[in-house]
Amino acid sequence: MRKSSCALFVLIIGSAVISPISANAAPNLIEVQGRVRDLQEQATTAAEGAQEAKVQLSKLKKTLDTVQQEASQQGASVNQMHKVIGAIAAEQYKSGPLNQSLELLFSSNPELYLSTAGVLESVTRKKSADLKKFSVATQRLNATSLTVTDKLTLVKAAEAKFTKQLAIANSKLKEAEDLLAKLTAAERERLAKLNEDQENADQQDSLANAGKYASVGGRGGIAIKYALAQIGDKYVFGADGLQYWDCSGLTMRAFGAAGVSLPHSSRAQFKYGKSISRKDLMPGDLVFFGKPISHVAIYLGGNRMLHAPRTGSRVKIADFDMGHKPYIGARRL
Repeated sequence: MRKSSCALFVLIIGSAVISPISANAAPNLIEVQGRVRDLQEQATTAAEGAQEAKVQLSKLKKTLDTVQQEASQQGASVNQMHKVIGAIAAEQYKSGPLNQSLELLFSSNPELYLSTAGVLESVTRKKSADLKKFSVATQRLNATSLTVTDKLTLVKAAEAKFTKQLAIANSKLKEAEDLLAKLTAAERERLAKLNEDQENADQQDSLANAGKYASVGGRGGIAIKYALAQIGDKYVFGADGLQYWDCSGLTMRAFGAAGVSLPHSSRAQFKYGKSISRKDLMPGDLVFFGKPISHVAIYLGGNRMLHAPRTGSRVKIADFDMGHKPYIGARRL
């Protein structure tokens, strides 16, 4: 069943093309094809930025909840101590600071004086300790309250970033949709047919080669097997299976099957595992693209990778070099 974490994203009609148009195609179609592809890539970059903000927002909210609970507990403790301090103040007001000491000093019974003086000293120490506890608890509560304020500010900033990136992604898709709307029905149909033919060819090629990578061992091997089973599934922004995927949603689920917990963000995933140089790449390593990072794939070996590319495309095996997005690095989990 479908699980999508960004319900606001919409899938552009299947007229987005990723393959070159034949030589007899009208020039304006070639321009539209290139522009649509560019807009889709811009939308993907913004979408991954939104996913990164969403991951940060989730972490900040958890931290905020913890700090708020701590502040609530500290507040209750301070209120309880406040009652104790109030009782001490009331007693002090009634008896005066020296009354009990003077009465004991002029007592005719020395033994009673000594024994009671010890009790009085003990009581005084306890009052002093209570006052100190109250002071410390109040300071802690004030510090925690400031932390809550700081975390609330960070949460609002993360929410604003997520909203902004989401809006940018949707605006790029809208631009592409508007561009396609300017074509005639016949031109749109032709582009859609070309795209469908290319995707079908890619899918057949991916399925034909999938068996080459089924024997990889370890966590990477488990992740590869999981992702291979998704070949042909459509790309949708913010989707993490089990029918639609974006790039980081696919890698998150694939490595989740191998017992590795990853966030749903290519930029956040780049912080996990061990950095691997390009010459040392092995099947199962995660490879990252874009400045800022906006795409992640699973390396298969032999200059091939498995990924969920973009809107209008499907999960597939593809050449390692993406061309339009620079290679940034790799991580081994």
